[in-house]
Order: sequence, then structure tokens, then C-alpha cells
Amino acid sequence: MRRTVTRRAAVAVPVGLLALDVAACSSGAGSGGDAKSGGKVAIVGFSVLKPGYDALTKAFTATAAGKGVAVSESFGPSGSQSKAVSSGQPADFVGFSLAPDMTKLAPKFVAPSWDKGPTKGIGSTSVVVIVVRPGNPLHIKGWDDLIEPGVKIVTPDPATSGSAKWNILAAYAHGLGQGGPAAAKSYLGKFFGHVVSKPDSGADATTAFLAGTGNVLISYENEAIAAKQTGKKLDYIVPADTFQIQNPVAVTTSASAAAKRFLAYVESDAGQRVLARVGFRPLNAKYVPATVKGANDPANPYPAISKLETIADLGGWSKVNAEFFDPKNGIVTKIEAAHG
Repeated sequence: MRRTVTRRAAVAVPVGLLALDVAACSSGAGSGGDAKSGGKVAIVGFSVLKPGYDALTKAFTATAAGKGVAVSESFGPSGSQSKAVSSGQPADFVGFSLAPDMTKLAPKFVAPSWDKGPTKGIGSTSVVVIVVRPGNPLHIKGWDDLIEPGVKIVTPDPATSGSAKWNILAAYAHGLGQGGPAAAKSYLGKFFGHVVSKPDSGADATTAFLAGTGNVLISYENEAIAAKQTGKKLDYIVPADTFQIQNPVAVTTSASAAAKRFLAYVESDAGQRVLARVGFRPLNAKYVPATVKGANDPANPYPAISKLETIADLGGWSKVNAEFFDPKNGIVTKIEAAHG
């Protein structure tokens, strides 16, 4: 489900944050560092980004670079949002779950060099976590517990959701550690045997879980933290082995000057601190705030992970998409078909 919201300009933020944000947007290079203000930014992003970008736009419009900027937001499943932009949905700034949804837009809608900057086009990061009912009644500790009798998993549909692909790759990577590709495929088959719901997006999956579907949700760490920050009743486990999530961002080829300033803000120290406060792991660990509400340990919100796999470890997205998600011959496609 796609959600569109429009908001305008200044909101109150803490004095310390305001000073930090103004400095970041006033001293940056290029369009992000000039004193211009006003304009419009149409943000099109995937659903799980919404809490982070609500916070970012509020902070940005309180800075000199963001003063008077009107921001509109449209959020939905990552793949669907990418298709919407290519079909003509107005967009100045795009943020997706995974890189292939961005590269599909190049070169017509996004410059081919979108991933060549200091952050390599990445605006936010997170990790795959296991979300459970309050008190963890099934005593879930890690991936192996998910294939035990009685476990009912909610995870989004990889046909529409980037979140789903990260979740599936995390499960596969766990299987790899148990004995290579054969063990990974075996584990993934057992995992899908416990999937009871595949909503269109990561946010829709969280909504379904909170409404009572299943007893385990595979999700982003930031999605779990954001839910707890708003009073939702759930707990989450960061497995000892999991997968790093990297969310790409870019301005479009028709982007406004205000959008370019906003991108600079997202990538800045100030922008990363804003994201870290709402559950995203910042691009640099030094941007982690002293406490993060909703985290398992607010004073240590982003614990180190013993074995953190990356998309590069599996050969990159071109290889992974063909091997796992090809509509006819992908590993996941065949496993899903086997499980109906």
C-alpha cells in the first residue's frame, strides 16, 4: 500500500540539534552548502523508511538549507515504488530498500553515477532481526529456532518487497554457515515451510504481525525499534549471525535544487544522527547517540554482531538476483513454488 503525505516547513527541534543541523547544511559542498532556501522535494521511498524520513524532513526544514521547503512523501513496497517512478510518478528524491530498484531507473530517471559519491549512494543501514511476541513466549534465540514445530513466520513477498529479499538472504546465509550451499537451500526450504503470511511490504508485514498474524516476524532492526518507540507491543532478537541491509538513495535527473540540498543533509553527520535516533545504524558508528529509545538496550542500541554477512559476500546484486529471484529458475522462486 502506497502512502503519500505533504508537509510544509518549520517545526521545532531541540536547540542542540538545530545548531548541529544548521552547521552541517551550511558548510557542505555544492548545492548542499549554499544559503539558498525554499523549493519543493517530492520523496518516493520504500515503506520501512517512513519513520526515518519523517524525522529527517522535520530536522531538515528547521535548517537554513531547508527553510521554506515543501516536502511530499510517498511510501510503499520498494519494487513497486521504483516502478512507479519509471512510470511517471513525480520524484525529486528516491530511497529504496536495495540497489537493483535504483539501478533500474538509470540513466533516464537517475544518473548512472548515483553510487559514486562518498557514501556510495547508501543513505541508511540496518540488519535483519527476528521479531517476537512480548516476553518471547517461544524462547526464540536465533535462526535454528524458526524451523521448530509451532513457529509461524511473517515475512514480506520478494516479488514486491526489498525487505523480503534481505530477510531471505539472511536466512540463506545462516544455512551457508551450517554446511555450504546444500545446507543453505535445505534450511531455506524448512524456513518457507513455516511462512504463513507474505504481505506486500516490510511495513505491511509489521502491521499484519501486530494484528495477530503469525508468532514471528522477520524484519529490519530499525522497523522493530520504530515500532517500540510508538508503543507497539513486541520484542526483537538480533541473531548472532545476520545480514547487513544497505538502503540506496539518490536525487532524480529532474531533481529540484532543494532535493539536492536534502540529499546532502541525509548523508551528513547531522542527518545520520537523526536516523540513528529512530533505529537506523548510521554510516559511521561515531554518529550513534548516547541512548536510543525502543532499542533492546537503549545505552547500547546497535550491538556488534558476531557474523555479519553482506551482499558482497554472496557476489553482489546482479549475481544474487539471477541466482535467487529469477522468476523461473531462482532458488527462492522454486522453493516458494514447492510450498505453494
